Amino acid sequence: MGSVDTRTGRTKKRVLVAGGAGFVGSHLCDALLAEGHAVVCVDSFLTGARSNVAPLENHPDFKLIQHDICDVLSIDGPLDEVYNLACAASPPRYQADPVHTMMTSVVGTRNLLDLAERNGARFLMASTSEVYGDPEVHPQPEDYRGNVNCTGPRACYDEGKRAAEALCFDLLRLGRVDTRVVRIFNTYGPRMQADDGRIVSNFINQALRGEALTIYGTGEQTRSFCHVSDLVKGLLAMMAVEPNPKAPVNLGNPGEFTVNELADLVREMIPEAAGVVYRPLPQDDPQRRRPDIARAKQLLGWEPRIPLKQGLEDTIAWFRLAYEAEKRPIAAA
Repeated sequence: MGSVDTRTGRTKKRVLVAGGAGFVGSHLCDALLAEGHAVVCVDSFLTGARSNVAPLENHPDFKLIQHDICDVLSIDGPLDEVYNLACAASPPRYQADPVHTMMTSVVGTRNLLDLAERNGARFLMASTSEVYGDPEVHPQPEDYRGNVNCTGPRACYDEGKRAAEALCFDLLRLGRVDTRVVRIFNTYGPRMQADDGRIVSNFINQALRGEALTIYGTGEQTRSFCHVSDLVKGLLAMMAVEPNPKAPVNLGNPGEFTVNELADLVREMIPEAAGVVYRPLPQDDPQRRRPDIARAKQLLGWEPRIPLKQGLEDTIAWFRLAYEAEKRPIAAA
């Protein structure tokens, strides 16, 4: 696979990242380029942001293609690896067009798998902890089959990802594509979108505006937060591991916090924050979420390193810069 870089002696691969202008995808593009690979970034910009990859557009080994993976994709030249991160991941975004969300995970994944098969490329599917639904087993190991409401408002995302996993393992069993599946738990860090409806971005932006933090339900429900830099290391490790694990692998931080604890930490780190306000819990919102990462430790030698408070520092700094930049034109006017 790949070619040898005559300057470094390392294997240089050509890698496609679908959803490469998104929050996680753009960090993955950065990491692949830093390793000396050529990157083809494919994004529809429905939820991705061109600003996330703008610094890369003059890089000689970076190519950006605007394309919706629900449509058949053709790429000039060979590909060694394909990462599928192309799907809206925040509830307000994926519920805004639920049919497209489902088709992105099913039809889009099929199109990317066909592309990988034509190129003999290794394939990594970014699935989600949402396949466990509102779990009745805690923490969640990969052999837990989940508690998903298949007809609820979140089903377009949850069931779409479950179907995408099925496609990947069918093609792996048929010997047609070397597929790998990771289940990603709550991830945060710079480049999250301010209005994506996720808890970390919600709290930080409300705090920066001096507003009360909105907590849905009692705030005693739990989440586990993994910094994006740790997650990207896990993605790279899963793509590289030999032999193929032939099973999904959880990627997330097993540190578990209540929503109230997260709110207290954000208010401590952002002095402008006001109090908190409680609202009704949305339908099918999971009460507990924490990954069992024993398989990732054993197979990949991977576990997250960045504690929540440390990771929030660069996340808050990034949002603060964006917030100040947004305010400046208004002040000038």
